[in-house]
Amino acid sequence: MNWELFSLIGTIAFAVSGAIVAMEEEYDILGVYVLGLATAFGGGIIRNLLIGIPVTTLWEQGILIKTAIAVITLVFVIPHRWIERWKIWETLFDAIGLAAFAIQGALFATKQGVPVSAVIVAAMMTGIGGGIIRDMLANRKPLVLRDEIYAVWAMIGGVFVGLKLAVTPTQLAILFVSVILLRMISVRFKWKLPKRTLSRPEWPESGFSWKTIKWK
Repeated sequence: MNWELFSLIGTIAFAVSGAIVAMEEEYDILGVYVLGLATAFGGGIIRNLLIGIPVTTLWEQGILIKTAIAVITLVFVIPHRWIERWKIWETLFDAIGLAAFAIQGALFATKQGVPVSAVIVAAMMTGIGGGIIRDMLANRKPLVLRDEIYAVWAMIGGVFVGLKLAVTPTQLAILFVSVILLRMISVRFKWKLPKRTLSRPEWPESGFSWKTIKWK
């Protein structure tokens, strides 16, 4: 149970997610590959930039890149009904990718000897970075920053790894399952972080109305 294993799990889960979003948006085959690869590796690239690792280290991950390409190809050619079945479990696969990449990012940052705060940021950005890039390329508002509790669970994984509360394979496995369960529970019960919205000024016929602030 090391960071290479978490890299593999996260790469597969997010490559599938990116490929399916691309097909939902009716992208051609090149777009499917671009979106799938961006989702699988975007978070890691952002993490490397933040903790001072050369971006070119991406090309050293030959096995992961080949795995992602193979998975994307499989998703592109499998029957439509299989994809529809997968979409039923989409949230679970997304949670698996989030947990795997968050822990992988935290372990990777720990190996570089960075502070705990940087480990937490690395966990968060590795976990959510690919999803943000995917949604932006698909012309969608990044879901992870809008409605659902998502990034928080990645940060919690980073806290446990950064503070050395999860070190052994058993502890990492428990943390992995815990992040998945927290994500699934938050989706099931629609947990949300506090949100503050600013409505635009209104000009009713009866007169001027100041812009209001609403809490949700």
